Amino acid sequence: MVGSALGDAIGELAFATPDRRLLERRVQEALILRYTDDTAMSIGLAESIIQNAGLDSRHLGDTFRRNYNREPWRGYASGPPTVFSLVAARDLSYEQAAASLFGGSGSFGNGAAMRNGPVGLFYHDSPELYERSRQASAVTHSHPVGVDGAAILAKAVALALEEGAARRQISAVRFVEELLRFSRTGEMQARLETLRRLVGAGADPGEAASSLGRGVAVQDSLPFALYAFLSHPESFEECLFCAILNGGDRDTLGAMACAVAGARLGLASIPERWRLKLENHRRIEGLAAGLWDARERSVRKGGGTGSG
Repeated sequence: MVGSALGDAIGELAFATPDRRLLERRVQEALILRYTDDTAMSIGLAESIIQNAGLDSRHLGDTFRRNYNREPWRGYASGPPTVFSLVAARDLSYEQAAASLFGGSGSFGNGAAMRNGPVGLFYHDSPELYERSRQASAVTHSHPVGVDGAAILAKAVALALEEGAARRQISAVRFVEELLRFSRTGEMQARLETLRRLVGAGADPGEAASSLGRGVAVQDSLPFALYAFLSHPESFEECLFCAILNGGDRDTLGAMACAVAGARLGLASIPERWRLKLENHRRIEGLAAGLWDARERSVRKGGGTGSG
């Protein structure tokens, strides 16, 4: 969660300062590294999971809405506020409101994936990981591709956590193949196939960015974020800069790539000079620990890690 928040915050700075040397100087001079809606929603997801020892859709939507009303300036896209307004005005469920967007097709933006690291942490060894990702996504993003992207991000976090705990070297091709088996939509599978080819061939960031995309649709952003991680699985800093310095939706690319890198490498891998400047870093670290504690309590009670 700390890695994702830093990827978000430094990625936001990269919009105005896309040169690495100048960006590093700007980060060094900053007093606070402020995050955007990407991290605000990840915080809300973690808060809701901890309070319910799992997922409860209504509670999650209410948490997102409360946090948005408190800090609407975080840079939210139009989708979540529209959902919140529809729920309040028409007495709909969050899922009904989200499903009504974009002519009834729902959103396939990267907003569900960018925040989904907590689901990957809490449900990392659960056979319900995909369905719980669907549940977490559906309060704002109901399109199958939007759901699939969020689930793939959660699976990548789970795989990275497992590989890091076992101290195994990452095989980029095998990692992508695991995600391909997990994915359920042709759109995401096609991009993951391209990603597998690119990492297998050792493609450079320019070729990968051109082939995979860096836009706001999840199929146009998550694959490049995964490329950034798989190109630098042992360096948090290099993963971050690869994700955010090749154009596109920089803050969200950073949030997604660094969620996976953080799960793989752990807190000690994140430069302290950055971590201590991260806005609300103690709160975010506490939520990460709280997720783990809530998961352990749920398992000890014999309830597994199912939905609330």
